Amino acid sequence: MGRAWISGLAFSLAAGLALPQSHDAGVRDSGAASSRMVLGGGNPLLASGSEAIRYGSYREGIRLTQLGLERAGNTERDKAGALSNICAAYAALGEPDSAIEHCDMSLSIDSGNWRAFSNRAYAYWLKGMYVEARYDVDAAIAISPKARQALEITGLINEAVLRPRVSTEDHQ
Repeated sequence: MGRAWISGLAFSLAAGLALPQSHDAGVRDSGAASSRMVLGGGNPLLASGSEAIRYGSYREGIRLTQLGLERAGNTERDKAGALSNICAAYAALGEPDSAIEHCDMSLSIDSGNWRAFSNRAYAYWLKGMYVEARYDVDAAIAISPKARQALEITGLINEAVLRPRVSTEDHQ
């Protein structure tokens, strides 16, 4: 599989990050119309961190998001979303252990966050941990059946696990 395709998936993980939007913060996204949700309405650092990650400035996005998490007044949903964003950034950087750690923290706050499951599935895929990746991507799809990122990760896992094997016999 080409490196460009993998980079594209990393971008799609980041593109699905929580960004400020004008719709009601209480509406949970199904993944069908949009892969974005409201994050950090009262915390510009979380919003700026999300934007930085979305545009590929992963380290700066992580830094801004961590600063935003230190501020008082974040909702539990904002914390879970921010940690999932950090997870996506670390996965995009090819640092799956840090990604998994942050997705674990996100899921401990919100066990229904399909983005955190999807991001962690990608991090597990990076490590070659396909059983764990499959579990997480299945959880993401159960929560948001039309989530494009989760469907792409399913394809990555299938390609890795179902790769045809060629064997030869020595006929004498």
